[in-house]
This record gives sequence, C-alpha cells and structure tokens, in this order.
Amino acid sequence: MYDTGNLSYNWAKSHMQILTHSIDVLKESKPLKGITLGFCLQITKETSVLLIGAKELGAKVVACSGNPLTTQDSIAAFLASKGIEIFAWSNQTKSEYDWCQSKVLSCKPDIIIDDGGDLNTKAHFDRRFQSLKIIGATEETTTGLTRYYSMQKKGKLRYPIIAVNNAKTKMIFDNKYGTGQSTIAGYLRAMNLLFASKRIVVCGYGWLGKGVAQKCAGMGSKVIVTEVDPIKALEAHMDGFNVMPISQAAKIGDVFITCTGMRDVVQKQHLLSMKNGAIVGNVGHFDVEIDSKFLLNQVVRQVRPNLDECVLSNGKKIYLISKGRVANLIASEGHPPEIMALSFSNQLYSVLYILKNHKKMQNLVYDVPKQIDNQVATDTLNSMNVKIDNLSKNRLHIKPDGKSVKA
Repeated sequence: MYDTGNLSYNWAKSHMQILTHSIDVLKESKPLKGITLGFCLQITKETSVLLIGAKELGAKVVACSGNPLTTQDSIAAFLASKGIEIFAWSNQTKSEYDWCQSKVLSCKPDIIIDDGGDLNTKAHFDRRFQSLKIIGATEETTTGLTRYYSMQKKGKLRYPIIAVNNAKTKMIFDNKYGTGQSTIAGYLRAMNLLFASKRIVVCGYGWLGKGVAQKCAGMGSKVIVTEVDPIKALEAHMDGFNVMPISQAAKIGDVFITCTGMRDVVQKQHLLSMKNGAIVGNVGHFDVEIDSKFLLNQVVRQVRPNLDECVLSNGKKIYLISKGRVANLIASEGHPPEIMALSFSNQLYSVLYILKNHKKMQNLVYDVPKQIDNQVATDTLNSMNVKIDNLSKNRLHIKPDGKSVKA
C-alpha cells in the first residue's frame, strides 16, 4: 500500500509546481517551526503534497479526513510512513469519523485547516476542546463558511478564520473546473453509461453547478438546471440551459447531480416521480441534498462499485451513487492536481498570514488577502508560460464629469 501511495504522491507533486515551488523557496527558513497544524481535508494524493510540504516547513502535522468515505487508504499509509500523524481510513462510521477529529484536536493544533467546518465546529462547541489556544483557521468550502458566518453573526467565533473558498483562484477554478471534471469522472466510473443525449439535471447554478453543467453539455447532454436564486437561474437560462423547478425536472431527467450545499433538494416525492432507471448523486459537501435515507431504506442491492439499485414501492428502480455522498471524491479521485495546486497554495499562504498577523486580527471570517490571490494567479500563469500585459504608465482615468486625468 505504501508503494501505491508513494507513486500517487509523486505523480501529484509533479503536477503541482506552483505549490512545490513555494515550499522549496520557504524550506530553508522553516517558517512553521514549532507550530502544530491540524488538517481536516480529503485525504487524497493532492492533499499529501500539502501535508508533507507543511512538515518540510517545520510544522508538526496532524490530520483527519473531511468526509467518512473519501480517504484513499494508500495515501494515508504513505503519510504515516513520512511522520504525519494521520487519523483516517476509508468507510468510517459516524463514531469513527468523530473519534478521528477528536484525536486531531487532542494534539492541540495552533492553526486548523478545514474542509466543511466539522473540525472548527468541534473546536468551538465540544467542551473538551474549548480551552484550546487556537490562533486561527482556514476553510476550503462554501458549506463550512455558511456555518462560520452563522457563528460570527451570533458572536460565537473564538478565533479568526480565513475563507480560502472565497479566493478567486480557488472558487472559480477549484469549484468550477475541478468539480466539473471530477464529477464527470465519478459518474462515469460509477455508472459507465453514455452522457450524450441524456437529460442531466443539475441542481444549483453556483460555481459548482456552472462547472458541472458546462462539462455535461460538452459531453453532448441535454442539461436542465434547477435553482432558487433568480439571478443564478437567469444566468443559467442565458447560458443556454433549460431552467425549471425540481418537481418538473424530476419527471423527465435521466441523471441528477446536486451541487447546492443545501438540505432537502431532491425529496421523497421527487424520487417517487422519477422515471424508472433514473440515476441520482451528489457532489455537495454533505449527504443531505438527496433523501438518501429514504432510498437506502428500500430494497437495495449494489450493482456496481459505488452504485446502489433502490427498488421503490411503486416498482421503479432508482440508482444512487456513493450513497448520496460526494460522488466526485468517492467514485473518483477528486480534483486534478493542477487545480488543487491553486487551492492549496492559498491554504499555505493563508496559514503563514495568520501566523504573522493573528494578534491584530479579530474573531471574524476574513477573505484571502488580495495580494495572496494575485500571487497564486501570477505563479500559475508563470508555470504555464503564459504572458500578460501591464498597464501603461500614461494610462488615463475617466472622472464622473467625463474628463480624463492621468492615473
């Protein structure tokens, strides 16, 4: 298992040049020496590059998975062999998942790097860990940020959290291009059916939904979008997709992909109205978008890896991917390394920013500083050998009165 993990690590590392370059530049100064970092991320080959890089920068690294089902065991074994304290394995029960997070917090991290908000939430509300002196945290997902904004509104945040998810070099590329590609990969591995000609229902038209809809259309699918936000619905319509309520889409869709981060998107009544043979799955963070509990309480049998056949009382067969959990990570390997290099570069720079500035930061959710976002974009362009223009020194600004002045 170590050999498989080692090969996967090296493959990812060779395609994450902007992250590995930053780590190489910082190695000598060891900026994280004496710092304990607690990671709660998807344990994939891409994550292993970040974790080992953090250790090379001097940190004590402890880690658990951000999802009970997504850990790649060969990567976990490889990380353990490299001195990372790793509490993660595939197919954890809920109690095992909770135990692993408690073990990470028991190591008294100075900074938390989270994906979904579970570890930060436990640090805030589990009495065993409320005395921890955590100086800051970062967050990878929209789902996690929704939880923190609620905590902030109630005055319950105990330390500053940087919203890595809100960085343009994360949100646009990870959420749109990463999720778009990895969703196709996950669904193809799970069902191995043709995308072309099928009606694909994409629930939600945020950055995830945009990426998924775009990739499905590129595969020749007839894409239907469901939304609750009028502006996003209008954008989907302008982008050429059919827009309709889920109650209507449920009756005609062949494949369903939820990407909203919200609860109860595909409900029992929608599942009962679907065509025989419909396939449903989710790429949002938690397994609450589809009523998978209802489906898994029917007559169920596994027909392929990560694909369950659920026979409803009306005789229809509905197929559920990855038990309603993140299909792009469970049925596939998650985002490509080139995409995760952007996200994890934001994570690394944000951790360094917290370390330097935490004493003057308030207990609030902060966006990634613009200079970090721009640096990640610049580094990525340079790695791709893409050149761009600079503004002329003689550029003009137009005033409200219509007159121009030198900048």
